[in-house]
Amino acid sequence: MEAMKMKMFVVAVMVMMVTISAVKGVGAADAPAPAPASEAAIFVPTFFASFLALAFALIF
Repeated sequence: MEAMKMKMFVVAVMVMMVTISAVKGVGAADAPAPAPASEAAIFVPTFFASFLALAFALIF
């Protein structure tokens, strides 16, 4: 019974990984790039959000 649960868990993780990779690929291909006139790159909250994401990536 325990081996069956482990196999189901592995299958669920594999399905989740395939789904996430497929969704990210489609989203990245269809997303428009920001215009050069937009000031998104120098927007202060964007900088802090990027810094926070980088900190979490290094910690975890």
